[in-house]
Amino acid sequence: MWCSRMALRRLQKIAVTPLNITGSLTSNIQREMSTLPRIYVTRQIPPEGLKILRESGQVQFELWNSDDIPVPRKELLQKVKGVDGLLCTLTEKIDAELLDAAGPNLKVLSTMSVGFDHLSLDELKKRGIRIGYTPEVLTDAVAELTVALLLATSRRLIEATHEAKTGGWGTWRTLWLCGYELANSTVGILGLGRIGVAIAERLAPFKVKKFIYTDVAPRPELASVINAEYVSFDELAKQSDFLAVCCALTPETKEICNKNLFSKMKKTSIFINTSRGGVVNQEDLYEALSTGQIAGAGLDVTVPEPLPTNHPLFTLKNCVILPHIASASYTTRDAMSSLAANNLLLGLRGQPMIKELKL
Repeated sequence: MWCSRMALRRLQKIAVTPLNITGSLTSNIQREMSTLPRIYVTRQIPPEGLKILRESGQVQFELWNSDDIPVPRKELLQKVKGVDGLLCTLTEKIDAELLDAAGPNLKVLSTMSVGFDHLSLDELKKRGIRIGYTPEVLTDAVAELTVALLLATSRRLIEATHEAKTGGWGTWRTLWLCGYELANSTVGILGLGRIGVAIAERLAPFKVKKFIYTDVAPRPELASVINAEYVSFDELAKQSDFLAVCCALTPETKEICNKNLFSKMKKTSIFINTSRGGVVNQEDLYEALSTGQIAGAGLDVTVPEPLPTNHPLFTLKNCVILPHIASASYTTRDAMSSLAANNLLLGLRGQPMIKELKL
């Protein structure tokens, strides 16, 4: 497992060594810029990734120079025409329409994300386009945020802050703003991967009694790291005092967290999702929260994103919603952009990517 700081240092070295070019070759490239592979970067990515692209001498690139507003679809379809490579983020839908607009020159796509539900994998496979992505480097940041969100939800921190600011803080009361402790609890993990393990490692010092998980199949090697027990989906729902969703969004997991799951959970259970919004049926979650079927929910991901401010979930005190910030640390985002840039450059050179999604 990569620590994001160590990963960033490794990626910086990779960018200098394998992708380094000689002085004479640099001069030739400067004279013949028009012959370099063309790439389009769909977002103002963190500086380390841009630095790697600029200093590589391997490509000519253009980018949508904004971090606040995604590139408009119409402009994106224009900009990708004839490109050899594409560096995108999860805000861009890479589908048949875009790939048709890009044309046959497009051979490599690098996404600055661990998730790939924004990519039409069948279309990419059909066209023989290689895919780089950025797993592992964000494990620490996502695990930390998940723990923070779990604690904020279970101990009602957002609600308490509001009360303190708005005059609700009166005399001491015996049951006011009481929440739920991790000590002696059972923590369930839906989808045990690197992030699930990292979450459990951070929660263990809170004196959690037991970790349980479910996945498409038992994962004994990962489970042994945290001494987690494999259980069925139903048992995960029934036993978990805290349930953390860490699975990828696939056709099989779409809205897997629905009334069937919530109806089996304890009334004191806390539900946390930092994976993808699409794994949750939000209408069913609203019903479970508003009726007291479960105690609370913390969400870093929703459908759509951003979630409209008039969405019913925002009306609930027992629902904490964050704007998809799980990987939002400076170190992690720089590591992600570095990995995405290196994946793209290596792919264009016909070499193995550092992290390639095999189709």
